[in-house]
Amino acid sequence: MNTTIELASSNPSKTSMKHPIHVTSEIGTLKTVLLKRPGIEVENLVPEYLQRLLFDDIPYLPIIQREHDYFAETLRNRGIEVLYLEKLVVETLSNEKIRRQFVDEMLRESQSSANGATDTLREYLLSFPTQAMVEKIMGGVLKREIDTTKKVHLYEFMEDHYPFYLDPMPNLYFTRDPAACIGNGLSINKMREPARQRESLFMEYIMRYHPRFATHDIPVWLDRDYPFSIEGGDELILNGEVIAIGVSERTSAKAIEQLAVNLFKKQTGIKKVMAVEIPKCRAFMHLDTVFTMVDHNKFTIHPAIQDSSGHMNVYILEKGIDENVVSISHRTNLQDALKEVLGLSELILIPCGGGDEIASSREQWNDGSNTLAIAPGVVITYDRNYISNELLRQHGIEVIEIPSSELSRGRGGPRCMSMPIVREDLK
Repeated sequence: MNTTIELASSNPSKTSMKHPIHVTSEIGTLKTVLLKRPGIEVENLVPEYLQRLLFDDIPYLPIIQREHDYFAETLRNRGIEVLYLEKLVVETLSNEKIRRQFVDEMLRESQSSANGATDTLREYLLSFPTQAMVEKIMGGVLKREIDTTKKVHLYEFMEDHYPFYLDPMPNLYFTRDPAACIGNGLSINKMREPARQRESLFMEYIMRYHPRFATHDIPVWLDRDYPFSIEGGDELILNGEVIAIGVSERTSAKAIEQLAVNLFKKQTGIKKVMAVEIPKCRAFMHLDTVFTMVDHNKFTIHPAIQDSSGHMNVYILEKGIDENVVSISHRTNLQDALKEVLGLSELILIPCGGGDEIASSREQWNDGSNTLAIAPGVVITYDRNYISNELLRQHGIEVIEIPSSELSRGRGGPRCMSMPIVREDLK
């Protein structure tokens, strides 16, 4: 390992830590990861508003929690430190001034559902102890919860059919998207969909105020105030010099270009950004739903992202003559482009579902390509994708399966559910 990293728990007083963030690949041995255990926010899904909250179905909370706990324990059994978003947020808001500031910012970004009741909501949220307050913000505030004696405006008394003053955040257990660690810094992302835009505020506060991170002057390569969207499911750290980013339904070309400019200006590790255009549809939400790295020269892929000739648009961004622009070159073959940027003579693309028309479509829908590498050639996958899993094993990959009957209803797999914070460097 090239960089010495001393790990700490969420309480930084227990050990010292040189680099609280360090990610230079997709497959380096995972040391620390951020998860969010599904909570009441999942129970607050109702059929009428599934589309608004970006779900296709309603998970059964006791089982989704059991499956998520199995996932977390699987990681711990491999010696990986598991941090929980909800716990870090509570620790971040231990200061009363910061707690109040956070509530104000959260309510400013929730105007669409707050419906003018901001003052009432602020008083209601701040009446809770911090842990309960965080659970309430994540879980949503129902209109029926507000005491009628606290209502002072006509619009607060009048009922409409929408049940929430503050929308729940059921997508929070997909910790991959609001932020992405790159080297010793991260992007804190502008999320595309209104239902998810508040999520990255949690990460901004953790980085700014949590004692584990706040004292380390962690660089933010792109912040959540940038006007164009980018999400972590599209950001893949291929090695210490190359990252791949999907131009997708959720990530814009403008955000990718600006991130590249900022990286080339502010650090010396990343030298190339490979922008990979994928079809902009719900099934192919992010690059990692159709393409992930599982070993030094092996990748999963959903064949449908390529045209009938095996072609797709790939753009390689490098530092330009002017520091505010990038040099861009175009490729049409993903496999060849990967060989080029990674300096490989051989590279294997492992097709989701074995490339079968029916199996690949079914297993991609159930996140068969969304693998989480915890070491080179070792991945965590959903048990339901048995064809893809067997094919990975045939290619020499160790596959660790986790139960997925309810987790998969949220349209995200093990990579989506995890934000790596520290990985060992590749040797």
